[in-house]
Amino acid sequence: MASVKVDFEVGNDGVAVITMCNPPVNALALPIIRALKYKFDEAARRNDVKAIVLTGKGGRFSGGFDIGVMQKVHQTGDITLVPDVSVELVVNSIEDSKKPIVAAVEGLALGGGLELAMGCHARVATPRAQLGLPELTLGVIPGFGGTQRLPRLVGTSKAVEMMLTSKPITSEEGQKLGLIDAIVSSEELLKVARLWALEIAEKRKPWVRSLHRTDKLGSDAREVLANARQRVKKTAPHLPQQQACVDVIEHGILHGGYSGVLKEAEVFKKLVLSETAKGLIHVFFARNTISKVPGVTDIGLKPRNVRKAAVIGGGLMGSGIATALILGNIRVVLKEVNSEYLQKGLKTIEANIRSLVTRKKLTQQKAEGALSLLKGVLDYTEFKDVDMVIEAVIEKISLKQEIFSDLEKICPPHCILASNTSTIDLNVIGEKISSQDRVIGAHFFSPAHIMPLLEIVRTNKTSAQVILDLIAVGKVIQKSPVVVGNCTGFAVNRTFFPYAQGAHLLVHLGVDPFRIDKLITNFGLPMGPLQLQDLAGYGVAVAVGKEFAGAFPDRTFKSPLVDLLIKSGRNGKNNGKGYYIYEKGSKPKPDPSVLPIIEESKRICNIAPNGKPVSVSDREIVEMVLFPIVNEACRVLEEGVVIRASDLDIASILGMSFPSYRGGIVFWADLVGAKHIYSSLKKWTQLYGSFYKPSRYLEERATKGIPLSAPASSNPTTKARL
Repeated sequence: MASVKVDFEVGNDGVAVITMCNPPVNALALPIIRALKYKFDEAARRNDVKAIVLTGKGGRFSGGFDIGVMQKVHQTGDITLVPDVSVELVVNSIEDSKKPIVAAVEGLALGGGLELAMGCHARVATPRAQLGLPELTLGVIPGFGGTQRLPRLVGTSKAVEMMLTSKPITSEEGQKLGLIDAIVSSEELLKVARLWALEIAEKRKPWVRSLHRTDKLGSDAREVLANARQRVKKTAPHLPQQQACVDVIEHGILHGGYSGVLKEAEVFKKLVLSETAKGLIHVFFARNTISKVPGVTDIGLKPRNVRKAAVIGGGLMGSGIATALILGNIRVVLKEVNSEYLQKGLKTIEANIRSLVTRKKLTQQKAEGALSLLKGVLDYTEFKDVDMVIEAVIEKISLKQEIFSDLEKICPPHCILASNTSTIDLNVIGEKISSQDRVIGAHFFSPAHIMPLLEIVRTNKTSAQVILDLIAVGKVIQKSPVVVGNCTGFAVNRTFFPYAQGAHLLVHLGVDPFRIDKLITNFGLPMGPLQLQDLAGYGVAVAVGKEFAGAFPDRTFKSPLVDLLIKSGRNGKNNGKGYYIYEKGSKPKPDPSVLPIIEESKRICNIAPNGKPVSVSDREIVEMVLFPIVNEACRVLEEGVVIRASDLDIASILGMSFPSYRGGIVFWADLVGAKHIYSSLKKWTQLYGSFYKPSRYLEERATKGIPLSAPASSNPTTKARL
């Protein structure tokens, strides 16, 4: 592997070419930053150097600052680990250099990479290079002068848009905006950059210090920023980096670029230590870790190609899965029991694809290409050469067992035999066949072609090759695959089964249902537990409730409320009537006519102390809904249903839309503290019963002061590692 270094070479033309080398994206790790400072200072001292070109090795300029440094800050609490790049390197060594510096940008210049380039006196780029400042996605703001130089190069409005959305632009758009001075081929890049640098030195091209420019800021800059600030208040109330970014841009406009750079550095360091940055940086690394599966991805196996797949069942889940597969360029055979169901399934898939075209997520050409990969069938004739089958029929054990017996006889011996079951034990599904090493769970979340999570459920017999193959399929269809163990509800549904139950318990204690939902959405989930129940439909609530009550009777809160809602003719969003009223074209509105039904349920349950509503704070309501979820997450960790705690964090974000800026369910729980969660649950157990009873794992971690996310020291053979 190439070493982390900065090359320095002076040509006969007197141009020093400084080349960053840190594969794969030339991240600005601390050794690179130190070496850059040294090389620029050397170029400044040397009499044989007239001008300088800064570039990156391997077809990429730089992907930005090494995020691992910020992770170390979070682990140690030592903010001094963040180097002073902005003033020492970008202002003093680059922008204020007595010799002109040109950035030769190829491939990408993102984050700190683009900030280095903007400190140079001109920028030459290759076609379709990616330019952007994505720092806000990590809970911080640009820290090497980006908040000051980008508005001065492309205008305030465009700069604000680029930073707040974190979306990169191409070098072509960059040239139109004034961020890029010229676009040339890769072959010509260094030659043109060298000439450009010499022409600046000879005063034949302008020597531009972008921090000193004001011509592009615009007379309406303050108004642009005021509008952005209002928008951020509405759309990102939990993301302090968004407001901070707008404030720092404004500071530079009011007090000058250099003052803005100093302010930016000060705010950057504060934001690095914020809980938002801790959460988002944790998620960044956790997402890269989910595909590392001990005993699967580290034993030298190679994934086999899945070119043709079959989906059995064209209902909501089956059609969604088939849509995801054809979008990943995998041929799909959709099987149904009769022509009517088959046509319905095929039409649903077509509608899914068309809606992506309407929403401009897919071109017409790609849509037609995807649909050409789909074929509907009523028998198993086409199954003789499939590489994978995903069964997505109703949750009926005998039917699934029969299907798997048929598949074993018809499909080739390498074929993956997957089930999309969300509740039934995979060992039971595959118990009547001999190829149990090929049986695996492919648990998608609805709608399957849109939701990003794929739970890969292994049994103790599933082969490493089959797991690896399904991980590869997950990536091809642009899902995030998380490998989990086989248990009721697997990882996500198991962890979150107390979500609705906690809300029901509060309702029966006399808490306003709409207050519960509002507080949970204020916390950052897209909808509260009661509205989510409306969305899923009450049939699902009843079926899932029975499943979990059977599996975990000691900690299930049973209430008659859903049965009473069904009895009153309600079925949530499906028929427009639930806890909320659903009318086309308008947002769901609380339905006051549901309150008498809730009163009847409260009378039957009779759990409120002395029959009177309890008095609870907003914070306590949020905790009474979320702490039981943390408690179940602890059991999931103890049983080894997931390989590592961070896998459950990612699964909670992608499967349940737990807010990513809180770092996922376990990470958030560690920020809150195991002691507080444990003592709260213990108190509520005494007041309201066993639903809140703390798990053994939580009790142990709280009393010993060990983070919930710390690896379990005992029980190395776990369900996710089997």
